[in-house]
Amino acid sequence: MKRFVFCLAALCAGTPAFALDLTSPDIGDGATIDERFVFDGWGCPGQNVSPELSWSGAPEGTASYALMVHDPDAPTGGAGFWHWIVLDIPADTDGLGQNASAEGMPEGVTVIANDFGAESWGGPCPPEGDGAHRYNITLYALPEALGPMEGASKAVIGFTVNAKALDKAVLSGTYGR
Repeated sequence: MKRFVFCLAALCAGTPAFALDLTSPDIGDGATIDERFVFDGWGCPGQNVSPELSWSGAPEGTASYALMVHDPDAPTGGAGFWHWIVLDIPADTDGLGQNASAEGMPEGVTVIANDFGAESWGGPCPPEGDGAHRYNITLYALPEALGPMEGASKAVIGFTVNAKALDKAVLSGTYGR
């Protein structure tokens, strides 16, 4: 019989413990998202401003970051709804300023069209009366830039990012109407 030994990185000697950390002064983890960051359209009352995000603790070998914002509670038959996908954020970047989606991203990034069809931030906009949805903001540290990934579906992009990730950090906010 084979035995498998699992090691928690923070507890095992000689195993590096990664500590990628993602924070925002605009969205508290588990808190309700302010209407300033909510989508402006589809009956939603927001201003569609992308939140300020900061990160630290990238693992050794990080060459770029990917940022993916997803609503897993959207009534889409299990696919959820993609609100923002940003690839190839330079490794020397430690955050994005508020409204970076509209006012300027770091040079070299690739923004993938969200499920609203725009290559920008698309804030929360759940169906009215659907209750609060979770909005998972996930930052991935990657060992390489991914390039534009032209023609790839969001599922393939997500698979690729997850498969290559050295580490990831998640910040989740909620919004309902």
